[in-house]
Amino acid sequence: MLPSDAETSGSGAVGVVRKLLVDGVAMVRLLGPQDRFLTTIEKEYPSVAVHVRGNEVTLTGPTASVDAVIRLIEELQALLRTGADLGEAEVSTSARMLGADSGSSPSTVLGQAILTSRGLTVRPKTLGQSNYVNAIDENAIVFGIGPAGTGKTYLAMAKAVQALQRKEVDRIILTRPAVEAGERLGFLPGSLTDKIDPYLRPLYDALFEMMDPELVPKLLAAGTIEVAPLAYMRGRTLNSAFIVLDEAQNTTPEQMKMFLTRLGFGSQMVVTGDITQVDLPAGASGLRLVTKVLDGIDDIAFVRLTSADVVRHSLVGRIVDAYTEYDAQKQAQRYESEQARDFASRAPHQGNPRDRTPKRRSS
Repeated sequence: MLPSDAETSGSGAVGVVRKLLVDGVAMVRLLGPQDRFLTTIEKEYPSVAVHVRGNEVTLTGPTASVDAVIRLIEELQALLRTGADLGEAEVSTSARMLGADSGSSPSTVLGQAILTSRGLTVRPKTLGQSNYVNAIDENAIVFGIGPAGTGKTYLAMAKAVQALQRKEVDRIILTRPAVEAGERLGFLPGSLTDKIDPYLRPLYDALFEMMDPELVPKLLAAGTIEVAPLAYMRGRTLNSAFIVLDEAQNTTPEQMKMFLTRLGFGSQMVVTGDITQVDLPAGASGLRLVTKVLDGIDDIAFVRLTSADVVRHSLVGRIVDAYTEYDAQKQAQRYESEQARDFASRAPHQGNPRDRTPKRRSS
């Protein structure tokens, strides 16, 4: 982006007017299809009017807001130079990162390529996802906890494939508990393998997306990649492997302990789950308990992703926030009801004994 001489005019509510010159090809990518990215910028900075004519961008608004949009456009340009595909999520995330003044450069954080395969480049799309990826690089066991759509499993799979390609590990092991979400295994048709397959299908889908589809069956047959239910991990020691446990909120405390103690030499574990979506019929979730038991231990990291890290449709983030608020209200109501019930149960026995008048004995 080549900035022209900044022009300042007006004062008060109008603020400043500044013009920027952007390379023609870069301008097309910066605006996005049907100027969607431009619309996103205007939503993030409603006080700034953005006008594009040819390869010239005119910004009008308060000085601080106009400066913020200029920084955003510069970061988006730098992000495009890294080869990243620009989307509405990247525009919004970059704006939030700059607004939060986190000290992180959006182009550096979002331009970090994890894996490139078949024209697909996997990158973190939010600051939370970047912290998650960095934690995997720096710790032997990482717990990625957050709502649906935050990339917990997808990024863990990408790091597993990356580790295998770099020969940092000899095999990849992908596992998840086969817990029924409204159905029972016995009612599903086919053999045991056929019954379990629907639970493991998301892991297969990610594998075929990140690797050569013709290579995946060969690696599965050779045991270089293993996809199996969590129950199959018992009694094993997993050396030189990258192990991913998905849907960990559906593990019992005993299963979680069993899984974590499978860690062998030269291995790495990533555990993903959403503690708000537990399908266990009864009892505590192993994922919820482990956050208390292992918190603070060296070489173990807990990364908590939020609705701000959702990279699916923007509506998903709002859905997550709505359910989170609803759950918080229900929990507060439940607490108030328990307090009222507890108070009512103690009320008949309360009172000052001195205030009670003793009965006179009859003579």
